[in-house]
Amino acid sequence: MRPIFQKLTSSPEEGFAFKEIRGRGFDCPWHFHSECELILVQRSGGFRMLGDHLAALRPGDLVLVGSNLPHIYHNDEGAPGGSPPVRALLIQFEADCLGEGLMRLPALGHVRRLLGRAALGLEVRGATRDRVAAMMVEMGKIPGVPRIARFLEILDMLARSRESRTLASPGFAASGNPFDQDRMNRVCRFISERLERPIFLAEVARMVHLSEGAFSRFFRLHTGKTFPAFVNELRVGRACRLLSENEMNVTEVAFACGFENLSNFNRQFLRLKGSNPSEFRRAVAAAGVIASE
Repeated sequence: MRPIFQKLTSSPEEGFAFKEIRGRGFDCPWHFHSECELILVQRSGGFRMLGDHLAALRPGDLVLVGSNLPHIYHNDEGAPGGSPPVRALLIQFEADCLGEGLMRLPALGHVRRLLGRAALGLEVRGATRDRVAAMMVEMGKIPGVPRIARFLEILDMLARSRESRTLASPGFAASGNPFDQDRMNRVCRFISERLERPIFLAEVARMVHLSEGAFSRFFRLHTGKTFPAFVNELRVGRACRLLSENEMNVTEVAFACGFENLSNFNRQFLRLKGSNPSEFRRAVAAAGVIASE
């Protein structure tokens, strides 16, 4: 069983870690760590969950994960046609990574407040996201003092920006039982691998050796959602990617994402996205959205 707590390693020369992920997946279980983490997704077709917030991953997704916030990033390799290889950049750091005295300076008060708000996860949007993404790409090319300087510029920019929103709900709480960590990993993997087929609560409960009632309570504690709502959000997330990147018709997309009839697919899609699948596809086409290479 993987422990729910992970200790990340930082560069001894710079005080924080800068990493690039390339591969088929994130290799990221449901976990937390004391370090903060700024994650830029350049390519992926999966989902992320921070606390009780679930969302599909798209190129350009930028999130600041606060200290000790449980989270998971997953690439949806089970989708028809497969998922694009993962490309992502990460900055992992302790709040006092550059020295406790530095973070206490009045000039960095806004950065301390930023890290406090990040306790529930912050999604960065708009022009701030674009500028920070470009700076993170640049960080991969410059070591040492220039990289440290760029890191401080990023924190300053994020702290001054109003283009961010909180993700997890204030009441979110996760269990500290390592066995629950293992259960959540197995449940997420099971759902992702079978998303196009019927998934019954009873079979998932049996897999983790819980009664249906106990599993429902366990799942809601960890995600803030009912099990059917969670599955529907993943299915609609996969549908958005297929509608954006695939020539399958709407009915084919519905069945490829595990919906047993078109009317339920349209209803769930409208509820979660505010438009029907055809309108979503037209909007994506009009915006010229293309996954970056």
